[in-house]
Amino acid sequence: MTRVNGTDQAPEPPVLSAERVTLGYGGTAVVHDVSLTVGAGGGVGLIGESGSGKTTLARALLGLLRPRSGAIRYGSRDLAELDRKGWTEFRGNVQPVFQDGSEALNPRMTVGASIGEALQVHHRMDRKERRERIAELLADVGLDAALAERRPHQLSGGQRQRVAIARALAVDPRVLVLDEPTSALDVTVQARILDLLERLAAERGLGYLLISHNLGVVARLCHTAHVMFAGRVVESGATLDLLTRPAHPYTLALRDAVPRIGGEPPKPAGRTEAAPATTGCPFRLRCPFAVDRCQEEAPRLKRVGTRNVACHRAKTVLELSAPGTPVEARRRARLRRSRGLWRRRRRR
Repeated sequence: MTRVNGTDQAPEPPVLSAERVTLGYGGTAVVHDVSLTVGAGGGVGLIGESGSGKTTLARALLGLLRPRSGAIRYGSRDLAELDRKGWTEFRGNVQPVFQDGSEALNPRMTVGASIGEALQVHHRMDRKERRERIAELLADVGLDAALAERRPHQLSGGQRQRVAIARALAVDPRVLVLDEPTSALDVTVQARILDLLERLAAERGLGYLLISHNLGVVARLCHTAHVMFAGRVVESGATLDLLTRPAHPYTLALRDAVPRIGGEPPKPAGRTEAAPATTGCPFRLRCPFAVDRCQEEAPRLKRVGTRNVACHRAKTVLELSAPGTPVEARRRARLRRSRGLWRRRRRR
């Protein structure tokens, strides 16, 4: 409960939420019993390797897939129960930004026409108002208004992604669902897109659901994160906690697989080629911490410290990743060596 003007009021529900959602294609379930919430003004990360179910969950959150069980909610309303007016409101408040801007934009339409279509449908603007608003939106994402006359193939990859973001912003959404928005871009363009997203979050109070396998991007944009493996959330909590002190072996393996400048090549733990186990813990065939219990009993999410973890050995993993352990000591030493190398090169 919160107090407003001396009276108790119930907290506002999140803009978008999944409640124990299970999803599948045909006879195969690909997402199992997943819950998360996304509110305005905050970033939520969804981390995992290819095939972990991240994009399938995002499609359900956008109303493109119906859950086999559980519920997708917009505010307090189930998407399955929305009427036509409710769907129009939902589409205006929850907008996607897809991975590949060249496929997300119609190649036969100019940039201005793509953005103007959303303005016409949701805001009923006349031609002059649309033209002015398109110029404003392009300026908001750092593009010249003259690009409105070009088609997608005449733009660079970074420009196309900015146009996709401008089109999503055209309807004044409260939440953006970002599916790998920078993975197809080079590093310098990635940095500009991330700067743009940070600025838009600060200026507009936007909420994000960011789907990515890039831990650096998630750490920069998201205050909370969920780690998925084989369609299940295996760890969730504050992003900083997850990435600095993982409590699940999979999160630890993801973090340790990130290359470091000046350090040794990353050495993934366990059998990274092993498929998820069908009994017991799905990660046990890759896990260096697995015990007999992992083969017999599938772990459930439980509170460990500051996060929720689905692992029988969570406390052991958490102790191993704590500051002061040999693993973390080696990590800090590699970082100091890389910083020293950078300073020596700079002095030269």
